[in-house]
Amino acid sequence: MTQVRRSIPIKVQAVDAELDACSSAEPFALMVLGDSMAPEFLEGEVILIEPEGLATDGSFVLAQLNGEWIFRQLVRQASGWRLQALNPAYPVADIPDLGAVKGVIIQKSKPGRRRASKRYVE
Repeated sequence: MTQVRRSIPIKVQAVDAELDACSSAEPFALMVLGDSMAPEFLEGEVILIEPEGLATDGSFVLAQLNGEWIFRQLVRQASGWRLQALNPAYPVADIPDLGAVKGVIIQKSKPGRRRASKRYVE
């Protein structure tokens, strides 16, 4: 039985002057879809992203690569950086610098379970 890949379309909204007063650097949450970051992050878990977080070797990050948003682990290489999935079935992506990184995952939790959370940054 094959698993159907689910995606949630994100539609760009017109800029609202009142909403524009909010900082684009405020933390936001996303739900994990797929198994690319298993076993640490499972489908359905909620991750909290800090857009201005400090990305270091080993950090879990949200990045934009080739027009697509991806959630990967950041790994330092001699020639630059690498975005790699925890699931070895997914390819790695080499990046020359941290320009593709748009945020650092600082926490995860399971919906409906307050005690089932884990922090990645103190």
